[in-house]
Amino acid sequence: MPLSAKARLEIYLPDLPSLLCQELLEAFRGEFTYTFGGCTVVSGLHGSYQSRLGIPIEDRVNLIFTDTPFVFDTEIEKISRYADALREIAFAALDEEAILVVAFKVYHSGYSRRQLSTTSQRES
Repeated sequence: MPLSAKARLEIYLPDLPSLLCQELLEAFRGEFTYTFGGCTVVSGLHGSYQSRLGIPIEDRVNLIFTDTPFVFDTEIEKISRYADALREIAFAALDEEAILVVAFKVYHSGYSRRQLSTTSQRES
């Protein structure tokens, strides 16, 4: 089966010991799991950005991402609105200067584990 292009959404959140940060991460984890069937969280990443004052800031971040069923090229408006809503929620919840929300095209194989074993058996 051919690869299919879907949309991946990523949110980079500050990795701070505050309850608000942890609750927001859990809220996004719940949203992605309920809406798209799952997500991945990568904690303890190191990042940097330039502040509004031009000062380089080093930061620890959590990355949470999910792959959506949205077809990237034909549903870009829907993807964009959803990404904007995620960013607005993050900024409303946290007093942060920078929160990054990313959407990009990712390619998935069309084969499931069951389809692969059936295909392998036929080829033998």
